[in-house]
Amino acid sequence: MVKLVILIIALMAVAVALLGVRVFFVKGGKFPNTHIHSNKHMRERGITCAHDKEYNK
Repeated sequence: MVKLVILIIALMAVAVALLGVRVFFVKGGKFPNTHIHSNKHMRERGITCAHDKEYNK
C-alpha cells in the first residue's frame, strides 16, 4: 500500500514537471493562455466564455 502511494506521488511529480517544462526551463516562459476570450478563432465564430457572459451583462 505504501509503495503504491509513493508510486502515485512520483508519477504526479513527473506529470507536473513535464507540464511545466516551458515554465521552469525557458527564460520568460509561462503557461499558455487557454481561455476562450483569448483565442482569435473562437472570437471570430462568436463563441464566448460563460464567465464573460455573466459579468458583461
